Amino acid sequence: MLSLFSKKDKLPEGGYFPFSTDMHSHILPGIDDGAPDIETSLELITGLMAVGVKKSIATPHIISDMYPNNSVTIGKALTTLRSALQEKNILFEVHAAAEYMLDGSFFDLLDTNEKLLTVKDNVILTEFPFATFPNYIEKISFEIITGGYQPILAHPERYGYAHTNYKFFHRWTELGFLLQVNLLSLVGYYGKEVMKAARYIVKNDLCVYLGTDMHHQKHLEALVHKNSQDVYFEYLKDKDWNTLL
Repeated sequence: MLSLFSKKDKLPEGGYFPFSTDMHSHILPGIDDGAPDIETSLELITGLMAVGVKKSIATPHIISDMYPNNSVTIGKALTTLRSALQEKNILFEVHAAAEYMLDGSFFDLLDTNEKLLTVKDNVILTEFPFATFPNYIEKISFEIITGGYQPILAHPERYGYAHTNYKFFHRWTELGFLLQVNLLSLVGYYGKEVMKAARYIVKNDLCVYLGTDMHHQKHLEALVHKNSQDVYFEYLKDKDWNTLL
């Protein structure tokens, strides 16, 4: 399946991809709902390389009752992937952090001073529940920041409870969350309301980070599609999205 994208492939003429480092993806093999095996991991990476991505910070889920990952399980998956890249002579840089669900187990980690897996320096990637509005946002942000970390909030545009009140996006920023938008949200992959929210966040300069949030082949195909690249260019061309990584 790796033959889908040749190593000689480059960014299509007239195409556009907004970054060379992807800071949010699920490409580590077999530890969450992303790549199920090493072959899929390599396929997804090779596809990203075809549009100019040179580095990924893999961010597998840490959700206590679903994906109870930790530094050990993530570290093993990272080592496996790096070894496979070297064996296949695929020149791609990969690191690992995590996407932390802000549940009780996350705050147990903070309370025990366990070192968290960071995207960069003290910056961590976090997510809210999709189905229910998270209570006590002020307390949550306060505990993270006083614990020594800078939180990124993953894909705020996908939280349906914010679609009827975009003031939430501004409030989360005021509380110290750096907002990260998924590229696929901008092109309507998750639906019209998510697309509208993502474009609002970008247009109002609330977006600090972009990521693919890539899990599987369908995500890859949508990400690299020419029509998607046209949308990226329209909304993202005026900012250097690699500066904070």
